[in-house]
Amino acid sequence: MKNNHRKVVLIGDGAVGSSFAYALLHQGIVGELAIINHTLSKAEGDALDLEDATPYLGSTKIYSAATYNTCKDADIVVICAGAPQKPGESRLQLVTKNFKIITAITDKVIASGFDGIFIVAANPVDIMSYAVLKQSGFIPERVIGTGTSLDSARLKIALSKKFEVNPKNVDINILGEHGDSEFAAYSIAKVGGIPLLKLISQNGLTLTDLYNIEKSVKEKAYQIIDKKGATYYGVATAIMKIVKAILKNEHKMITVGCYLDGQYGYNDVFIGTPAIIGANGIEKVIEVPLNGTEKKAMKRTVGILKKITLNTLNDLHMNTK
Repeated sequence: MKNNHRKVVLIGDGAVGSSFAYALLHQGIVGELAIINHTLSKAEGDALDLEDATPYLGSTKIYSAATYNTCKDADIVVICAGAPQKPGESRLQLVTKNFKIITAITDKVIASGFDGIFIVAANPVDIMSYAVLKQSGFIPERVIGTGTSLDSARLKIALSKKFEVNPKNVDINILGEHGDSEFAAYSIAKVGGIPLLKLISQNGLTLTDLYNIEKSVKEKAYQIIDKKGATYYGVATAIMKIVKAILKNEHKMITVGCYLDGQYGYNDVFIGTPAIIGANGIEKVIEVPLNGTEKKAMKRTVGILKKITLNTLNDLHMNTK
């Protein structure tokens, strides 16, 4: 299919959504970008503002939509809607109010006849991705969360600064929850092609130093929120990379939020893990080899996500499809 026939619908035109729209526009890979927002005037304003960039970037048609009918013929629906994370608030504290918002949005999208791929960026993203999957009835390959894509990028940045290398030369993943129970897969990480655990011994560092770096990565979001109110450029770029991998059928390995069906020994839960992304969504979930400590961390993060999900469903008296 030609680029000018590709259509993406963005739902939720806040800081993350509008930053994603701007990042996507720079790629020149979509013919249509529709924006749905609970405040229509905000979507209208962004559509007008974004179209001013098209003479420099391409011929993308950008418009706001008052209804969800525009999702019917979309290739991808990106959900950025939901209550934002406030200073001092964890992502999991958003769960009940955003669960209601996301399931209602999913129902409206499905009612339009949408038959494409969902990308979910609303927090807590692992549980919201689960909500979209169950509410839509789609196969897991067609529901992708942003997962720990942003966290992995933050860790690459932190390690690149520590070892003075380009972040692109850092090969590492943060796995599990996009939140406080996430963990770094240090045992197989590499920096400049050298195993990280070998590199730290050569540089007089210890595992404690690595865990302190990991801790700083977990706290980075709170620092940004305290200083400017929200984080959006990093995750918006991560969403763009996922959309690009789908529309260009790149078969690209990206750390995203995936539904587990036996991987790592777990099922019926979304976690952050590498996956191969192509035209049909998730082509393969990559199961990263874990050492004993990391397996315990995976068990903990899965347990937390499953418990919160179950409690939320019970609180809302909802039954997943």
